[in-house]
Amino acid sequence: MKRSVLPATVPAPLRAVLKRLPEGPPAVALAAALNVALAAGILPREAFEALRGKRMRIEVADAGVGLSVSYGARHFHPARGVPDVTVRASAADFVRLALRREDPDSLFFTRRLVIEGDTDLGLIVKNTLDAVDWDRLPAPLRALLRRAQNFTTH
Repeated sequence: MKRSVLPATVPAPLRAVLKRLPEGPPAVALAAALNVALAAGILPREAFEALRGKRMRIEVADAGVGLSVSYGARHFHPARGVPDVTVRASAADFVRLALRREDPDSLFFTRRLVIEGDTDLGLIVKNTLDAVDWDRLPAPLRALLRRAQNFTTH
């Protein structure tokens, strides 16, 4: 039996609940979080200029969750329609990225970070992930990410 490139790390009961949730409210929350991160300097605003007007989808493969956002004039907002670029990884790998326990290049070249669609935009997203100043995340959020590791296995 062939092993999946993106192994399941979200417990099945949680995944069953997450798959039933509508995409709209979490996409609004993601856009708001990205806007706060831009304003706080955690995300480099200039990196997103190439994404202006493009739809980007973030998928947590093992959770069955995907959220689409677009970068407008100066902020993110929820998006609908076919994404220009999709970035997919497991929950554990997204947490590892945020905690700087893995870098985007390592995950990309081991096919644990998958980028589909416009490859130029995908490389911008991947490079932006590497440029994020994760140390500037508020301490409670960093603690939450560390605790999230307890809910994922790899």
